[in-house]
Amino acid sequence: MKLHFKKTGSGEPLIILHGLFGSADNWYSIAKELEKQYTLYLVDQRNHGDSPHSDEWNYKVMAEDLNELMQDQNLDAAYLMGHSMGGKTVMNFALQYPEKVKKLIVADIAPRHYAVHHQSILEGLTSINLHEVKSRKEADDQLAKHVPEAGIRQFLLKSLGRNKEGEFIWKINLSVINDQIENVGEALDYDNSFENPTLFMGGANSKYIQEKDRADIDRYFPNNHLIYIKNAGHWLHAEQPQAVVDTVRAFLK
Repeated sequence: MKLHFKKTGSGEPLIILHGLFGSADNWYSIAKELEKQYTLYLVDQRNHGDSPHSDEWNYKVMAEDLNELMQDQNLDAAYLMGHSMGGKTVMNFALQYPEKVKKLIVADIAPRHYAVHHQSILEGLTSINLHEVKSRKEADDQLAKHVPEAGIRQFLLKSLGRNKEGEFIWKINLSVINDQIENVGEALDYDNSFENPTLFMGGANSKYIQEKDRADIDRYFPNNHLIYIKNAGHWLHAEQPQAVVDTVRAFLK
């Protein structure tokens, strides 16, 4: 699949993948800082952002999407960074194509299985009647019945777009995500390991990377470094962008 992406900056290539319900735009402020040293590829994963929709949605095909993008851009190897679902994608990619990954950064996700925990969000998104809502405010009001946190609603509604007729549409493939949400929590299952430097960057207030995850991290990524960003939860790049930028710069140097 030909993914939509934004390219900016100059220097060695750094590819960034967003998380579930997100898009490349989620990392734009981070990219504005990092583009001074690197050529950034901000990627919309399949069924998200401006990339194509597909009924097939799992880490095998998402890793192949990334491989196709690198081939199209004539990238023999690159630095890879992924958040949450994007972190699982780059982990899978690094284990399948280790020679194509110079260094790996995984933001607030571990190699293990995660139980489905997005029910209220999915219920809220599917409850919005796009044929009836006349404004984003109306969509937000409907979503608030299921998702009380204003910041999370603001993030989710970035995926609300309009078609050529001016009607509201979801840029995410909501039906496929809803039907196949279990796929996003899949654990890594490989016999090999990725030997190049790998940074696991967790939010100090998040529970996505726990002490029990160290065994899996060491197994698949033995040359790893685990740090936690202070005063940050799962969306650490939005909550503490400068700390994330500084950490990424230090690691890639």
